[in-house]
Amino acid sequence: MAGSWRALRRRILTPDHSETLLSKRGFHEKSADSRDLLETVGATFLTGYAYVMEARTVADAETRLEEIPEQFRGFAYEGAGMGAAMLDGFGLGNGRKVADLLAGRGRHHSYMVYVGVGWAMARLPRFRWAAVSPPDPLLRWLVLDGYGFHQAYFHTRKYVHEHYQERGFPWPKGAPAGYPDRALDQGIGRAMWFVGGSAPDVVADLIDRFPESRREDLYSGAGLAATYAGGGDESELRVFLRRAGKYRTQVAQASAFAATARVEAGLVTPHTELAARFFCDLTPQQAAALCDKARPVPVVDGAVPAYEVWRRRIAEQLVAEGDVVA
Repeated sequence: MAGSWRALRRRILTPDHSETLLSKRGFHEKSADSRDLLETVGATFLTGYAYVMEARTVADAETRLEEIPEQFRGFAYEGAGMGAAMLDGFGLGNGRKVADLLAGRGRHHSYMVYVGVGWAMARLPRFRWAAVSPPDPLLRWLVLDGYGFHQAYFHTRKYVHEHYQERGFPWPKGAPAGYPDRALDQGIGRAMWFVGGSAPDVVADLIDRFPESRREDLYSGAGLAATYAGGGDESELRVFLRRAGKYRTQVAQASAFAATARVEAGLVTPHTELAARFFCDLTPQQAAALCDKARPVPVVDGAVPAYEVWRRRIAEQLVAEGDVVA
C-alpha cells in the first residue's frame, strides 16, 4: 500500500517531461546537439525529482541517482533537492528529507541540492518556506538562485522579456536590503543560458536589454551555466566573454563556482575543463582550490552578506593572479 501511495505521489507532484522541451518553452534552438543537451538536463532534473518522490527513504533514491551518467548526475541531485523540499514543505514524510539528502550522498552535491530547494520554494506556499529553509548560512543564497532560475524558466515572458523584479523579497529574514534581488538575478541569468539555447549572442542580447544595474549578476549566472551545463564550444565562449565586457570578472567567478561544484561531486566533464580554462585560466581543480581558500570562516553576515564577500574574494584573487583581466 505504501508503495502505491508513493507512486501516486510521484504522478501527482512531478511535472511532465514535455515541460522541459525547448519548443514547449519557446526557447531559442541553436542546433540539434544543443537542444538535445539542454533538454536532457531538464529531463534528468525531473528524473531526480521523481526518484525522491517515490522512494521510501532518501538513501533508496540516492542508489538510483548514482546510476545517472556523470555528465548529468548533478542535475538529478538538483531535482532531488527540489523533491525533498517539496515533501518537507507539504509535510509528507519525516520532515527531514532535505537534511537527509545533505547528510547522505547529496553532501557531495550541496550546491545543486540548495538550488533545488529554491525550485521547491517557487512552488510552495510562502507560509511553508520555514519548513524547507536549509541550514548552511553561506550556501543558503543558492536557494534564491534556484528560485530565480525557476521563475525565468517557467515564466519567461515576465522574468526575462519584461524584466520583472520582485522588490523586497521576503526571504531570508533580516537579509541586507536589495541582496535577495541580486541572488535571484544570478538564477535568472543562469536560466537565460537555457532560454537563449546556449547561443552566446542570443544570451548576451537578452541580458543587455536589462537595466545595467542588473547585468553583473545576470552575466554571472549565465557564465555559471556555460561552465556547469555546457553547450558552447571555445569560439562561442570567446564570443560570450567578449559580450560580457566589464562583467567578465563576474563570469570568471561564477565559472569557478561551477567548476567547484563539479570537482566536489567528482563529475568534471570536458566542457567544464574547457570553460574553466577559458574563463578563469585554471583547471577545475585549481578553481575549486581557489574557492575553498577564499571561503569566509566564520560565516558572518553584515551589511554585505558573507556569500557576496566570498564571491568578491574569488573575483579579486582571479584578477590578482593574472588569470582574468579586470
